[in-house]
Amino acid sequence: MKTLEELALPQDLRYTPAHVWLRKEADGSCTVGVSAYAQDRLGEVVYVELSEAGRHLEAGEEFGTVESVKSVNALYMPLAGTISECNVALADEPSVVNADCYGAGWMLRLVPDDPAAMDGLQDAAAYRKTLA
Repeated sequence: MKTLEELALPQDLRYTPAHVWLRKEADGSCTVGVSAYAQDRLGEVVYVELSEAGRHLEAGEEFGTVESVKSVNALYMPLAGTISECNVALADEPSVVNADCYGAGWMLRLVPDDPAAMDGLQDAAAYRKTLA
């Protein structure tokens, strides 16, 4: 496992205490995935199951699970909104989450009910403090 100082936590993202990140896109949608901390602690990711596109979920509701050689963990919505797209490539290559959790390892895109709610999530500095 990496030390906290070795973990990448991009400044342009928002984070939840459940180790999910969120990036606002130019079209107003948001991309969601698990943080470097989460994927590092999980170990080798072997399976990802995600909710289907078109589904509306509230903040804190489960949107899927990620299974590693160590455990199975629920994934929780950072904001209320409708899932517009799921990263279906993860079904065939779940290890992409380990290799590129902030890029190709994204999990879903959502249209938030209230885009301003993103401001209530942790920035990288605040999230890093919760990990210490």
